[in-house]
Amino acid sequence: MPAEIIAVEPSSPAERAGLRAGDALVAIDGHAVHDVLDYKFYGYEPRVTVETLRGDEAHSCVIRKREGEDLGLTFASYLIDEQKGCCNRCVFCFIDQLPPGMRRTLYFKDDDARLSFLMGNYISMTNLSDEDAARIARMRVSPLNISVHTTNPELRTRMLGNPNGGASLRHLYYFAQHGIAMQCQIVVCPGYNDGDELRRTLRELSVLYPAVRGVAVVPVGLTRFRERLPHLEPVDQDGARGIIAVIDEARAANEQTHGAPICFAADELYLKAGLPIPAPEYYGEYAQLENGVGLMSLFESELRCALAMEEKIRIAPFAVATGRGAADFMRRMIDEIAKRCDNEVQYEVFAVRNDFFGEGVNVAGLVTGGDIIAQLRGKITAKRLLVPRVMLRHGETVFLDDVSISDMEQALGVTVIPVEIDGGMFLDAVLERQE
Repeated sequence: MPAEIIAVEPSSPAERAGLRAGDALVAIDGHAVHDVLDYKFYGYEPRVTVETLRGDEAHSCVIRKREGEDLGLTFASYLIDEQKGCCNRCVFCFIDQLPPGMRRTLYFKDDDARLSFLMGNYISMTNLSDEDAARIARMRVSPLNISVHTTNPELRTRMLGNPNGGASLRHLYYFAQHGIAMQCQIVVCPGYNDGDELRRTLRELSVLYPAVRGVAVVPVGLTRFRERLPHLEPVDQDGARGIIAVIDEARAANEQTHGAPICFAADELYLKAGLPIPAPEYYGEYAQLENGVGLMSLFESELRCALAMEEKIRIAPFAVATGRGAADFMRRMIDEIAKRCDNEVQYEVFAVRNDFFGEGVNVAGLVTGGDIIAQLRGKITAKRLLVPRVMLRHGETVFLDDVSISDMEQALGVTVIPVEIDGGMFLDAVLERQE
């Protein structure tokens, strides 16, 4: 079906060729355009023939441009066609654990391989046909982010709540054979895929190196909204230490066999285990930051680099609100800053208890505005409050519970400053050098 063009970028190749809003894109170089992958793949060359409809009238034009330059067309949907939803019923699904009454968009579960490549989303592969996989290989859609969880077919079928859970593992081997790079993820659920099952999964994924570039292991996240959901145990301190031990065992074997560790434990596992965060060397290129792997190590490295470029500095009082998991780390980072100051640094770090999702949720990205207001009202002595930007909806100034920054500023009587998880940017915010 032709894709309606809703806008044409000024001075773009498409505008120079006479295309305009209201036209419909039919094909590029004779290939029908069904979605964004077709649009980008077939539109990559420096000379393309574009077929369109203007009303009922067919048009064809040759467009010359730089190789890889976008044609400059905007469609009603970024994907051009509909986004693929998830057909799984994973025992650990976080969306199933959301409370009622939140924004509708938060309840949509995507499982779209195109968004894995374009946006970094993770996919389970259960809705991928062999034709889909062949198209991915043909178009070199790489890298992909894959939610594996286990390589035991029967266990994967049970954990994903999908009869295709085990069978879809075949795509891993197909992608590896065709040179498609993959970053993999394992959400560890005690009693399901830990222990020997985790050993098996790490071993079998490592065989696919270098196609499998890395495997992130993260603990299951459990909220207080699990009525009518399968019973799951949280990862406790002993469990976290056991998981890290299995990962370290696999890393040592991989270093010997492949010359690369391949497997990585999420920061949250070290926090739960009460163990220090590893040195930067553990993380290599920090390729699994989206999974919370190496965020703290990278933050500390960035902060130290930024501090090394500073002379003596002075800092006005400030406060920081974060999740309980990161509070001690942030205090230690601020103490590092204080060593470079020629005045006494007055600061407060508030470890916000997650009453909204439940006390078992300690990550900063799931702290809500309402919890910050309820727990910090009347307690902040500074005039500015720094919060991690990951607490806010992407591209917005509201928290997950729809509390806005202005709501918080009014309730707490402070200036609220969102800060990226970046050591240098944090130092700039502390020094009031933010743009």
